[in-house]
Amino acid sequence: MLRVRNLRAGYGSLDVIKGVSFHVAAGEIVALIGANGAGKTSLLRALVGLLPPAGGRVWIGHRDTTALPPWQAISTGTVLIPEGRQLFADMSVMDNLILGGFHNPDRDLQIAEMLERFPRLRERSRQLAGTLSGGEQQMLALARGLVSRPSLLLLDEPSLGLAPLIVQEVFETIRGLKDLGVTVLMVEQNAIGALRIADRGYVLETGEITLEGDSADLLANPEVKRAYLGKGYREVWE
Repeated sequence: MLRVRNLRAGYGSLDVIKGVSFHVAAGEIVALIGANGAGKTSLLRALVGLLPPAGGRVWIGHRDTTALPPWQAISTGTVLIPEGRQLFADMSVMDNLILGGFHNPDRDLQIAEMLERFPRLRERSRQLAGTLSGGEQQMLALARGLVSRPSLLLLDEPSLGLAPLIVQEVFETIRGLKDLGVTVLMVEQNAIGALRIADRGYVLETGEITLEGDSADLLANPEVKRAYLGKGYREVWE
């Protein structure tokens, strides 16, 4: 579904992404973990053309999308849900969903499915998006992205700023996207939650991938435990 080879990108003369290569197979959930400043968000932005690549190639499906401008990303079936949700705060929940499917001829059907999947959004369909709780806003961001029927969903820090119980709910929702046939690349600083629901994972450090493997192997890796998981992680999540 997604192939990246030797991708470089940055700001001015500063390379933030330094020759990154990885792949995401159709139907997978893949976690990209790393500390603040590792380049995770910049990598997602480079994948959809918001940050023009300085080198390397990106393929989505069988299409070389390296040079595509951001507005053409939707033609590849790719949706980016950015960090901080980026909802239209002064518009209703329903209007946000309608905008999410503006190019989808089956928009009404998809909205109905999302309201079934996220019953709290149905209850708040006329409420302004900016008045929702943090967890509800993340659910709306997910639903708005799914209304366009993406084949590849890019998630940037979906757990950011949420209470622990809500974080678990959000991760379980993301796990359930496999049932919809959606392929997911999830950028997360919350390594535990991300790896527990992902099939595979990559570790990004200062713009370079330093580790990769099955999620279970990464969770058991001493370097990952020391750098990202911290003491007591099993007690928190198991």
